[in-house]
Amino acid sequence: MSTETISLKAFLGAAKQALTALPARRSLPLTFIVGNESADLDSLCSAVVLAYLRSHIEPRRLHIPLSNLPREDLDLRIELGPVLAKADLETSDLITLSDLPQIMEPKDTEWVLVDHNALTGDLRKYESRVVGCIDHHVDEGTVNTQAAPRVIETCGSCMSLVVDTYADAWRGLASGEQSTITTQHISQNLTQLAQVALAPILIDTINLTATAKVRPKDSRAAKLLETELMNDPNFDQQAYYDAVTAAKEDLSKLTLRDILRKDYKEWENSGIKLGISCAVQNFDFFLEKAASTSSGSGPDVLLREVHAWAQEQALDVVSIMTTSNPAGEFQRHLLVWGVTGAGRKAVQRFNEDTTDKLTLAQWNNGILDEQGVRYAWRQLALDSSRKQVAPLLRDAMKWAGSNL
Repeated sequence: MSTETISLKAFLGAAKQALTALPARRSLPLTFIVGNESADLDSLCSAVVLAYLRSHIEPRRLHIPLSNLPREDLDLRIELGPVLAKADLETSDLITLSDLPQIMEPKDTEWVLVDHNALTGDLRKYESRVVGCIDHHVDEGTVNTQAAPRVIETCGSCMSLVVDTYADAWRGLASGEQSTITTQHISQNLTQLAQVALAPILIDTINLTATAKVRPKDSRAAKLLETELMNDPNFDQQAYYDAVTAAKEDLSKLTLRDILRKDYKEWENSGIKLGISCAVQNFDFFLEKAASTSSGSGPDVLLREVHAWAQEQALDVVSIMTTSNPAGEFQRHLLVWGVTGAGRKAVQRFNEDTTDKLTLAQWNNGILDEQGVRYAWRQLALDSSRKQVAPLLRDAMKWAGSNL
């Protein structure tokens, strides 16, 4: 790849070309930057930005940003719209699992993980080829200690770690020292890149106001992006945050199944499989949605849809986590359902071990509960997102698996 600072659109076009080139014409392994399977804004943008930066640092090796989902699922990421627009991009410019070659041997690839530190699903066969990682989740110990970079630490947004780790590269691009094109084009391309990078930081930290989530690197990354890299006098951070948030929270056109699969991650421990769906609307919204799409009662329809989703994914434990801001008050709701016998053991253990830890209070008089099987709570420990709750559920699964 040329050392010139090119637009994101041109960069993604070059990455697509490299992906479709005949294996015999490749002198180096295909190097992928991939986010996690929930493919939220943080994962999608972090993969693109990190791939762009590393491709300029190592001009002989083009890094391919991979969106970890099938192409048809990109339509569910409505919040991508206002972000991609900042860089004159469309979802069709992104590279997805659907674009991978049918046959791709592990030895012909290298992988850098962002926003997760363990490959899952069909990509797990490439885990021996992971050469780097930047992530803000619990370290699962699968990434080699010699990987470079190997940054796994708590932060509001994974993108903040990407920006901070490559701060010198950002400044090098800004100074034009890696480019032979005009300062005007450098400025325009870098402004687009910086605005794409800023979006997940703002969303994940509620515009840098969520004191329980914001870390120094979040603030430092946002400041670098805004004060040193952007050359757009018309940029309004609050308006940008509001536009992306409005798109993210608009679930009106999605079915219940779409909402469950939009931000979904799964794990397996001790032969027990867990799936967690996150949504930016609360259980009241789910019940209203259910009632409006079927002649049955809201709770019955919702539980039927969730159970069907659990069966489709062959889950033992299905969970829904929500965030919402009714009347300006930030809230979290949590549903955990043991679908199988092993799953119920895990759910009972989770209920016993974590009710106090997460400050769980029965939601809506137990309208969605079934004792020993399924619980819906209002989660008052607001600083515990899926990053914190999933490991607790997985601990319960390990216990259940050893006591079957």
